[in-house]
Amino acid sequence: MKATWEKIENNVGVLEVEVNEERVTGALDQAFKKVQKRANVPGFRKGKVPRQIFEAKFGVESLYQDAIDILLQEVYPEAVKEASIFPVDQPEVEVEQFAKGQAFKFKAKVTVKPEVELGEYKGLNVEKQAVEVTEEDLNAELERLQQRHAELVVVDEDTAKEGDTVVMDFEGFVDGEAFEGGKGDRYSLELGSNTFIPGFEEQLIGLGTGDFKDVEVTFPEEYHAENLAGKPATFKVKVHEIKRKQLPVLDDEFAKDVSEFDTLDEFKEDLKKQIATRKEREAEQAFESAVVEKVSENAKVEIPSAMIETEIQHMVKDLDNRLRSQGMNIDMFLTLSGQTIADLREQMQQDASKRVKNNLVIEQVTKAEGIAVSDEELQEELEQMAQMYQRSAEEIRTILEKNGTLDNLREEAAVRKTIKFLAENN
Repeated sequence: MKATWEKIENNVGVLEVEVNEERVTGALDQAFKKVQKRANVPGFRKGKVPRQIFEAKFGVESLYQDAIDILLQEVYPEAVKEASIFPVDQPEVEVEQFAKGQAFKFKAKVTVKPEVELGEYKGLNVEKQAVEVTEEDLNAELERLQQRHAELVVVDEDTAKEGDTVVMDFEGFVDGEAFEGGKGDRYSLELGSNTFIPGFEEQLIGLGTGDFKDVEVTFPEEYHAENLAGKPATFKVKVHEIKRKQLPVLDDEFAKDVSEFDTLDEFKEDLKKQIATRKEREAEQAFESAVVEKVSENAKVEIPSAMIETEIQHMVKDLDNRLRSQGMNIDMFLTLSGQTIADLREQMQQDASKRVKNNLVIEQVTKAEGIAVSDEELQEELEQMAQMYQRSAEEIRTILEKNGTLDNLREEAAVRKTIKFLAENN
């Protein structure tokens, strides 16, 4: 195989590949075995027709497309490796020559990872937050702990207020017809969380246990489902329960319940130390992020739209996974929040672009400074994972090697090492 690469514009180039006729013959053999299983020729059982009879009836050309597909799957990755390029999108392939007894020639128009021109990335002035624990910080932490240890108490004799959790059945209708994704049974909704379509939660305030109500809302004009866009909807709601948070009293008993301390004063002193440690860690992370942003601003790179699109897809998938862990999915989230998938993707566009650029810049700094992760440092990463998952480091290594992701762990460690390098040099 012979592969040549020529850049034609920005991050796009043409990969020209030539494959010898022996590999073409092998691909035709594989293609025949594939189609032989389903070839229907009178006088022969399915899967038993001889090659010569098949080609006489259908022509060898009938095998070409399958053979081309087989070769492209094998040869394209080899050509990419030989040309030392890093594609970031699917190639546009043009077959120039394919025939029995001849070499296979094709061109692939490929979008590749862009080159980064680093600006100044050392000796920059970046503000670092001072760490101070205030009384407001302490009170906020105590209130958070109260909320965490609060009990949701069923309220029978009162109506729903903002902040209450309403356990309900609901089903949505447009033009009298139920629509997909608009139904839930015994769904718990905290009023004021702004989880549902604007105007929905407010209409539940004042309802009592066992009450029914038709909640009237309107879908956005640009809603992703055309049959719902801009239309008024009626949600038939039945309230099963109303639950209200009952906060614990801040006293010595509370301290004993949530910590190893006997008094609230002792617990407060320990909390101050915990808050200080957390704020120091957050300040360091914020500083590292600010340094990366500054270094990224100083760099020049033209990012292919395909890389941004891929990042958006990752972000949407990550959101869907988080929603599923909460008993929802992306479709229900969009329906209840009154957004479209286009709205969501547009919101993610800027952040996705920034993430891609930052990652490219960090990667270039890693190369420029020759930063690498040693085997000893990789072993430390494995041991940290082993502690997290309560497995041995050897088991974790075996799993990652089997999945082909051990190099990913090394790359992630290199990113963190580079970020730390930037923080130390600015």
